[in-house]
Amino acid sequence: MNNKEFGKVAVLLGGRSAEREISLQSGAAVLDALRRRNVDAHPFDPSELPIQALLHQGFDRAHICLHGRYGEDGTVQGALELMGLPYTGSGVLASALAMDKWRTKLLWQAVGIRTPRHVLLDEQSDFREIARELGLPLIVKPSREGSTIGLTKVTAASELAGAWRLAAEHDSLVLAEEFIEGAELTVSILGDVPLPLVRIEASSGLYDYHAKYLSERTQYFCPSGLPAEQERAIQMLALQAHRVLGCEGWGRVDLILDKSNQPYFLETNTSPGMTTHSLVPMAAKAAGISFEDLVLRILELAHVG
Repeated sequence: MNNKEFGKVAVLLGGRSAEREISLQSGAAVLDALRRRNVDAHPFDPSELPIQALLHQGFDRAHICLHGRYGEDGTVQGALELMGLPYTGSGVLASALAMDKWRTKLLWQAVGIRTPRHVLLDEQSDFREIARELGLPLIVKPSREGSTIGLTKVTAASELAGAWRLAAEHDSLVLAEEFIEGAELTVSILGDVPLPLVRIEASSGLYDYHAKYLSERTQYFCPSGLPAEQERAIQMLALQAHRVLGCEGWGRVDLILDKSNQPYFLETNTSPGMTTHSLVPMAAKAAGISFEDLVLRILELAHVG
């Protein structure tokens, strides 16, 4: 498309979720990139203005840079569809499913995509039995949060109750997941094309919020260093994982490659970060796609309900 054909573009950023600060950073980067390419782009924070103001202000298209609830979970997508505004990323159903890690796992298991063993936790759970069932260490996390918010790596059964309480502060649906030791990988998807894998090494051994956004010691490798045939096989599995949820436009699929080279898929992100530490721009760069071209391509793929 000619950049003028996008019309007036709203960059949705900020929002009401626990990932607000990261969303503001992503949105600022996307806004700058669009303006550098002479797109008529403007910031729009749904926590400060009602979403219907998009129509009142004459916007033609929305580039979603919201992360987490009220932005990545199908709610904003539904509002935009009701208003008839094209928007970036996946539709309502896919966004809602991908935001829910438990239901994502159920769908993946149904089609044979390998994912770590898991159980749901609540106040009635037998924490010691769960520790025996899944083994230690294990991961406890909210099912419907992002950026590893509320996540704990549990190394003793006595820690499980506290980890559940922390996760439950963020979500009523709490997941205990088998810990898979191995290489942390992510597959970015643009349209129907998987981009080069990024391999991540966190200094603490856990790619948590601090490692993602604050630490300068987290290492990223792109190219990943995997044999080409193995990388291609993982890319195709990631594309299947993305498609089975109904995802469109762009996204990122995260996985662990265990010590025996078996991939275990963790989650799909339908509105990934676009900050200086973010993985999709890193993969795009390795594929020869500049940040500005990446942002424009995402905008071209805008979803029409």
